[in-house]
Amino acid sequence: MRRRAWILAFLIMVAAAAIEIAMGRTPICTCGNVDLWVGARDSFKTSQMLFDWYSFSHLVHGFLFYAALWLIARRWPVESRLIVALVIEATWEVFENTPFVINRYRATTAAAGYSGDSVINSLFDILLMSLGFLIARRLPVWASIAIVIVLELVPLYFIRDNLTLNVWMFLAPDQAVEAWQARG
Repeated sequence: MRRRAWILAFLIMVAAAAIEIAMGRTPICTCGNVDLWVGARDSFKTSQMLFDWYSFSHLVHGFLFYAALWLIARRWPVESRLIVALVIEATWEVFENTPFVINRYRATTAAAGYSGDSVINSLFDILLMSLGFLIARRLPVWASIAIVIVLELVPLYFIRDNLTLNVWMFLAPDQAVEAWQARG
């Protein structure tokens, strides 16, 4: 990537962080720690640290954005497509931390105790999307599909949640899925 694209990517991340701070999001967990990994789905530290089970979803975002932008804008340089993906992901991270989305997650998804992301978690989510995008760029389609399947199955097994279920429950809550998730 050219220097201009790196600078633009950095500015997008800075803008997302600044907006979240202006919205009242905390830079790091209110507990005062910055941990590498949180392994519990319902911990107060989930979405507060660098990585958690939902980090897999952001890698999947990168694979999906790469595929979608390849389909609709394959003639664009890859760095332009990455910038578009960054804008989409950063916009989602800001929107995800609004009271509307936080309350919707609490009411309809397995993330009953969700309180929004810390700014550092949001930034790492954006970085993971970028990583997923760049990995998808290098891999054959079959390998990308296989990785996305694994990235969906691993958290499904361990925490009974993943990107697919998260979107499903956010948009069209299902009592049977909710009951199944609650048993985990």
